[in-house]
Amino acid sequence: MSGGGFAAHHIGPGPDEQASMLAALGLSSLDQLIAETVPENIRLAQALPLPPAQTEAEFLHHLNTIASQNRICKNYIGMGYYDSFTPPVIQRNLFENPSWYTPYTPYQAEIAQGRLESLMNFQTMVIDLTGMDVANASLLDEATAAAEAMTLLHRTQPKRRNAHKCWVSDRLYPQVIDVLQTRAAPLDIELVIGPASQAQLDETYFGLLLQIPDDHGTLADVTDLIDRAHTAGVRVAVGTDLLALTLLKPPGEMGADIVYGSAQRFGVPLGYGGPHAAFFAARDDLKRELPGRMVGVSVDRHGHTAYRLALQTREQHIRREKATSNICTAQALLANMAAMYAIFHGPNGLRAIAETIHQQTLRLAATLQQNGIAVAAGPVFDTLHLTPANPAKIRSAATAAGINLRYFNDGAIGISLDETTTESDLQELARLFGADAIAAAPDAALTIPPALQRQSDFLTHPVFRSHHSETEMMRYLKQLERKDIGLDVSMIPLGSCTMKLNAAAEMMPVSWPAFSRLHPFAPLDQTAGYQHIIGELERHLCTVTGFDAVSLQPNAGAQGEYAGLLAIRAYHLANGDSQRRVALIPSSAHGTNPASAVMAGMQVVVVKCTDEGDIDWDDLKTKTETHANELAALMVTYPSTFGVFDENIREVVDLIHQHGGQVYMDGANLNAQVGLTAPALIGADVCHLNLHKTFAIPHGGGGPGMGPIGVKAHLAPYLPGHPVIPPGNGRTDGSVSAAPWGSASILLISYAYIRLLGPDGIRAATQVAILNANYIQHRLEPYFPVHYRGRRGRVAHELIFDLRPFKESAGITETDVAKRLMDFGFHAPTVSWPISGTLMVEPTESESQAELDRFCDAMIAIHGEIQAILAGQLDRTDNPLTQAPHTAAEVSANEWHHPYSREQAAYPLPYVRANKIWPAVGRVDNTYGDRHLVCSCPPLSDYAS
Repeated sequence: MSGGGFAAHHIGPGPDEQASMLAALGLSSLDQLIAETVPENIRLAQALPLPPAQTEAEFLHHLNTIASQNRICKNYIGMGYYDSFTPPVIQRNLFENPSWYTPYTPYQAEIAQGRLESLMNFQTMVIDLTGMDVANASLLDEATAAAEAMTLLHRTQPKRRNAHKCWVSDRLYPQVIDVLQTRAAPLDIELVIGPASQAQLDETYFGLLLQIPDDHGTLADVTDLIDRAHTAGVRVAVGTDLLALTLLKPPGEMGADIVYGSAQRFGVPLGYGGPHAAFFAARDDLKRELPGRMVGVSVDRHGHTAYRLALQTREQHIRREKATSNICTAQALLANMAAMYAIFHGPNGLRAIAETIHQQTLRLAATLQQNGIAVAAGPVFDTLHLTPANPAKIRSAATAAGINLRYFNDGAIGISLDETTTESDLQELARLFGADAIAAAPDAALTIPPALQRQSDFLTHPVFRSHHSETEMMRYLKQLERKDIGLDVSMIPLGSCTMKLNAAAEMMPVSWPAFSRLHPFAPLDQTAGYQHIIGELERHLCTVTGFDAVSLQPNAGAQGEYAGLLAIRAYHLANGDSQRRVALIPSSAHGTNPASAVMAGMQVVVVKCTDEGDIDWDDLKTKTETHANELAALMVTYPSTFGVFDENIREVVDLIHQHGGQVYMDGANLNAQVGLTAPALIGADVCHLNLHKTFAIPHGGGGPGMGPIGVKAHLAPYLPGHPVIPPGNGRTDGSVSAAPWGSASILLISYAYIRLLGPDGIRAATQVAILNANYIQHRLEPYFPVHYRGRRGRVAHELIFDLRPFKESAGITETDVAKRLMDFGFHAPTVSWPISGTLMVEPTESESQAELDRFCDAMIAIHGEIQAILAGQLDRTDNPLTQAPHTAAEVSANEWHHPYSREQAAYPLPYVRANKIWPAVGRVDNTYGDRHLVCSCPPLSDYAS
C-alpha cells in the first residue's frame, strides 16, 4: 500500500500495526499471507487497470465538475416520484448522521431500540393512513412491493382454488406493471391487464391489483369492486399515495386486503430513483405472510416493553427454498426519514400540505379549462391528465423553460404537483398553455366528493403530536440515536456483512442538490452527470469482476441474485432449453439463494459440504450427473460462507459447464476477492455485487442496499431493461426494480470508493481484511475453536467460532456470548449462521489493531467467565452471560439480586469505563413477542412501569 492518501485513512491498521500482526502470524509480508490463503490458480497476475487514486479534495472537485453536467429542472412528471422538502433537522441529524446510517439490521434488539422504535413509528404511520391492520418496516420500492403483493395473494388463495390469473388495472404505473410481468413469468402467473371496471373475476383469478390515485391521477371509491372480487373469492391489493390518504378514504376502509406504495414524498430526496422506502400493509389474517421485516413489541427480562424484529424476519433465512420471499434488505434509513417527517409535521401539518397541493391542482385545472385545454374528468388529488390541441408545441415550450411534464404516447400530457410547487410555479405552468393568470377558485368538478373524503382520524399516537418544534425533534432524534450501536461507536464484527468504514467524503455528495433532486424519468440530456458516473462505474465494476457487462438496476443483494438467475433462465429459454430449471445450491449458501432460485422458477437441489467447509465433490458430481439435462445453474459463494477459499473451485465450475449449466456466484464475500482474484477469472458466468458491503454503501440500519450484477457477454442481452427510460442495453422490459438504475444516488458512494482508493488501495484493503481476520483467529483460537480453515491453516476475510462445546459443558450458548458482548460495548458477530451454535466474525479492513485487540480482549474475558462457571466460581444459571446485557437502571437500582458484582456486570474490563455503552433494555423475549405480535405503537401506559 502506498503511503498517505485516502487508503491510509480507510484502512484501519497503519504500517506498524500491520507489521505487528504479521509478526504475530509468523509472516513477513501481506503477499506471503495471500499466498497462503488464496489458491494460486485463481490469483490475478497484475494490478487492476483502474484510474489512480485521488485525494479527497481532488475527488470532490472532480465530482463537483461532473455534477454540474446535471440540469435540475422543475419536475411535474409524477408517476410515484415527487420532489419534497427534507426538513433540515432530519437531514442533518438522521440522513447525514453516521449514528443512523452506519448501524446494521436490528437483529440484536437490545442495542437497536432507537431504530426499532423509529421503524415502529413508520409501521404505525402506514397502518393509520392506509386503514389496515398490520404493516411491515418497509420494502425496496413501489414496483417490487406490488410484486410482493401479487405473490402473497397467489400463495394465500383459498385452498380449494388453484388459480393462476391476476387482473392488473391498466392504470398502474408502467414501471410497476413491467416489474409485475417480470415477477409473474417464472412463477407461471398469468397477468391480465385492462381497465379495472372490466375485471372478469371468475374462478381462474386469484388477485386484483388497483391504483388510487391512478396513473392518470384519477380518484375512485372501489368499495363495490372489492366486494365483487371478494364474492368471487379474489383478494385485492391497492397501490396508493400516503400524502393523498390524509384527505382520501383509506383503501382499508374500502375493503382492500393489501395496500402498498412509496413513502418517498415524505421528505426523502428523489435521488434519480432512490433509495426510497416502499410500504406494505395488510389485513390481520395475512400478518404471518408479510414479506420482509416487521418490528414487533415484546418484553425484556425485567418485564419492560421492548421492540424487536418479529418471527418472519428470521424465517426468510431459516426456511430457505420454502421462504415466502427472498427479501433481505429493506429501506430502513429512508423509512426512518419518512416516519420522522410524519412526526415533525404531525397529522395537521401533513393534511395542510396535502390540502395546499390539492387546491393548487384544482386551480391549475380551472385555469387550463378556461383556456380551452381538455382536462380529464373525475376527482383528482395532485395530478392532471390533459389533452392539448398541440402537444408538440407545449413540449417544446416546456423544455425551453426547464420544465419536465409527463408525455403520453397518445399525445396526452400529465402534470403532477408536489409540496415544492409555488405560486410562481403555477403561473409559469399556466403561461405554457397560453393562460395569463391562475384562477382563484378551484374546479369544483375535480374536487374530492364527500363519499371519498377521509372521515377517520389518523396519527393519533402521542409520538405524532409531540415533536413539532425543531428543539423537540432534535432531542427525540438524539434520544433514539443514543440507544443504538453503530460504526460510530465500535467495531461491528458481523460475518458475511462487511461492516466497513463509510467515509464522509463518499457520503457527502449524496446530499448535493445536483444529485438528490433529479427525477428518475427526467430526459437523459438533463442527467449527463449521472450518466457519466453510471457509465464509469459500470466499467470499473467490469474491471474489478472481469465481466463484460454490468446492470446497476437491482437495488438489493437478493434482488441481484434474482436478476442474475433471471438472466440465466432467459439464456436457457433462448437456446430452447426450457427444461433447465434445476439450481444446485451448497448447504452453506445464504438463505436468500434458494429463495431467489424458487422466485426465478427453479427447483432447488442442495449439495452437501465437507467437514472442511468445501463443496462435497462426490455429492456435487452425483447430483450434476443426475440432473444433467435439467441443470440450470450452480449458486456458489466464494470464498465460501464458511470463510475459506475452496481450492477446487475451478474444477467445480468446469463440472457445471460441462453439463450445460451456468455458474452464479454470490458476491457477499467479494471483499476477499477484489484486486486478488475475480469472479470471471474463477469461471463464474454471473455475480451480484453487494455495494453495501464491499463497496462502502452504508447498511443504514437495514437498508439501503444495492446489488448490481456482472455477467459474461453471452448473458448481457438478458440484463434488466426498463419501460420508461431504457438503460444502455436498450431493452424496454424485464425490469426488476422501479427505477432504471435502482437507487442511483447511492451509486455515488461506490464510485467514490473506487476513485479514492485506486488500484493499489483496493488491493491493500482486501489484503488487510484477510490479515485482520487471521489476526483474530490467532488471538482467539486458544479460547474458541475455529470451525473451518483453508488447507494452509488460514481463513479468508471472516471466520467461524464454534461455541457448541460451551453449551454442553457450561450451559452457555452463542446467544449468551452475543448479549454479553453488549456489556463490553460491542455489537455481536453473526449468530448461529451458517452453522447453529456458532459466531461468525468479519472485522473488515477498516478496523485498527487496537480495536481488534479490544474485541479479542472482550472475547477472552467472556471465555474466562465461562471457565469460572465450569469451576463453580459463577452460578450456572445466574451469571454475567445468562443475564446479559445489563442496563443502567438495573445496575444502579437499590437492590442487586445477582451473585456476581455490579462492577463485573457493567465494567468487565478497564477500557469499558472510558466509553460505556448502556443497552437500552434487558434481554428481549422473542418468543413472547412472536406469540403476542403487535406491530404498531403501544399506548404510553405500557411504559408506565
